[in-house]
Amino acid sequence: MLVQVLDDSDDPDVQLLIKAEVLKWQQKGVRILYRNRLIRSGYKAGNLKSAMSCDYVEDYEFVALFDADFQPGPDFLKKNIPYFKGNDDVALVQTRWAFVNKDENLLTRLQNINFSFHFEVEQHVNGVFINFFCFSGTAGVWRITALEECGGWMDRTTVEDMDIAVRAHLCGWKFIYLNDVKCLCELPKSYEAYKKQKHRWHSGPMQLFRLCFLDILRSKISRVKKTNLILLFFLLRKLVLPFYSFTLFCIILPLTMFLPEAQVVCYVPGIMSILNILPAPRSFPFIVPYLLFENTMSVTKFNAMISGLFKFGSSYEWVVTKKLGRSSEGDSIAFSENETHPLVERNGLGGSSSESDITELNKLEAAKKFGKRKRNRLYSKELALAFILLSASVRSLLSAQGIHFSFLLFQGITFLLVGLDLIGEQVS
Repeated sequence: MLVQVLDDSDDPDVQLLIKAEVLKWQQKGVRILYRNRLIRSGYKAGNLKSAMSCDYVEDYEFVALFDADFQPGPDFLKKNIPYFKGNDDVALVQTRWAFVNKDENLLTRLQNINFSFHFEVEQHVNGVFINFFCFSGTAGVWRITALEECGGWMDRTTVEDMDIAVRAHLCGWKFIYLNDVKCLCELPKSYEAYKKQKHRWHSGPMQLFRLCFLDILRSKISRVKKTNLILLFFLLRKLVLPFYSFTLFCIILPLTMFLPEAQVVCYVPGIMSILNILPAPRSFPFIVPYLLFENTMSVTKFNAMISGLFKFGSSYEWVVTKKLGRSSEGDSIAFSENETHPLVERNGLGGSSSESDITELNKLEAAKKFGKRKRNRLYSKELALAFILLSASVRSLLSAQGIHFSFLLFQGITFLLVGLDLIGEQVS
């Protein structure tokens, strides 16, 4: 087994920290390598492509991928690799994500609802019936020959994980999803980080759809799988739903006092959003905030979908999602008291820091950050829609349309809270 630590950062403190950890494991006899690219082209896909092009990779049959905040259990490979044995047509074994900070604040709770539906319904059902689903980008094991056959990692979109999954599917490879094998990771706790992540996840698929549409039509997979890819996987989930939600909740509903018949179409997205919460029954008390928040996020999804579909500049922006590196739910308390990370001693990579040294380093880091205020960002689109919805709620109240008033009022307040960055936490 070989471990590669792929670091694209340009922060010397981060590099020293990683090098020290790698050296520690090398001294224990573990075969582990540290790679830092000087030319950081292609973002994550470029990093993976560079690592997989090394000569020593030819000696290996499988590759397991983990983002930096993921914590695979010690038996992770023992639970995954056996599914490849005797199944030469299996390219990927994907595991489920579990979150160490899902109950940290309202934003992480709402994210957990979405991910529960994604893994328990979308990934699980597609894996069982058609042996295909979107690779999650991490916490999965690939057969290296499958990666090579479908062209390897490409940086032509911001969703390299979906790109490689679609190309492998078109080549006839099968996927297996393990819902009972979980890998711990962390949810972004600030709205700024979550918004950028969502933008990338919804603009990238539209980029990919433009690039691979003809490839899907020319591929040798069955017509049923082609229909699933084009209509359900891309158009319905990534284009129709964001467009429908945005136009309905942000444009049509504020006008329902003038067009009463428009209220009929409100039930469809509402029912679909309610279905999303079923796989996470513990989150049922948050169903109302969840529905309102999902309507609010339709603005980001719609904007991302348009930018990806028409190749606007923001669709090619790959922004790393800010996370804090928590290893367990108990870390939430620790991080609220001290949000600094101990740095490695600069005198030598092999030396280990004593507790007193770490305390001093923490004090120095705290001194650097002292005086930096965490300021809320303002989001103009959300604030503009808040004004429209609240104005519409007043108009609805004056026209004695109580049902419209209640929804428009609470949806307008939700847009206002999001526009003022009052959901989640601020990360400096």
